[in-house]
Amino acid sequence: MKSKLIMDQHFRKREELFSAAGFDALCALCDVIGGENQPMPQDVLRAHIEDMTFLVAAKPALDRDDLERAGNLKAVIEVSGTFQEGLDYQACFDRGIEVLSCAPGFKYAVAEMAVGMMIAGARGLVQEHEAFRTGAEDWLQDKPATDFTLYGQEIGFVGYGGIARECHRLLKPFSPTVRAFDPWLGPHDVAADGIQLCDLEELVSKSRCLVVAASPTDENWQLIGKREIAQMQTGTLVVVISRSHLVDFDALVRAASDGRIRVAIDVFPSEPVAPDDPVRAAPNVILSPHRAAAVDGGRHPIGDMIVDDIGNILVGRKGRSLQAANPDSIQRILRAPRVRAQHSA
Repeated sequence: MKSKLIMDQHFRKREELFSAAGFDALCALCDVIGGENQPMPQDVLRAHIEDMTFLVAAKPALDRDDLERAGNLKAVIEVSGTFQEGLDYQACFDRGIEVLSCAPGFKYAVAEMAVGMMIAGARGLVQEHEAFRTGAEDWLQDKPATDFTLYGQEIGFVGYGGIARECHRLLKPFSPTVRAFDPWLGPHDVAADGIQLCDLEELVSKSRCLVVAASPTDENWQLIGKREIAQMQTGTLVVVISRSHLVDFDALVRAASDGRIRVAIDVFPSEPVAPDDPVRAAPNVILSPHRAAAVDGGRHPIGDMIVDDIGNILVGRKGRSLQAANPDSIQRILRAPRVRAQHSA
């Protein structure tokens, strides 16, 4: 008899997470209940709670009593993009139930967008495009104060997780010098990547292009603040691709408006951005409406990772493609302020 998987992925669409082949592979592993592109009635979950093996949900909500009833449950997989309130994580840990996040599945599309924003920002493509519309373009003009090449450049990452690692892989043909600030990592964690771990002051002062790619926690709120922005070189490009939580957003946009730096932004403190928000008119800023992963098939790696991990769990094999929750990190993540948004990555 197949294991039973309850899928309550709404607000996500099933086709957003799984290719046709990926969903067929999931159905070959498990009896899938749900997967409709609408919220699952709670009575459906309750009817199957005692014999479900897996729960895949945008916002998993199980308390300790629920988990006591779910005697066959092996894993809870969230598909919103980050660990959510509403699940009793400690009860999961106590009962040996794995809790997995789909966050790693975004890395390919998001890293691709980050590199695109880096090239556009470094070479002034958006600025010259807008100047061209008004007849103010600069033909064959070098602009060393604002424009630069990525070849051999000093690149810095705030956070060196999945997005940063994939971004670094895509940048390797440019032969950059890469540094990263990530207090959760040691030299042995990055030895194979050929990067330098450094403190935040060195990172912001030496990077001509700085990519903000860390996941939000309660400890990194506005990690890039006024002090760090002041330490940046004139002409630094800052790419904000993970969460605006990590930057003093107003100070960053103000520095761009003053002409000290250039900023490319895909994520904002409040989404959608208000029609009268000053950022819409700020100079030296490239704006993207939180769509780094919003491309056809861009989230299908999530479905592939779910299939891989469920297959491994069923045969008792170690190794997970998705991000595993653990007691040391989960509270830091849950305490992080949440973006006021109507959509997620």
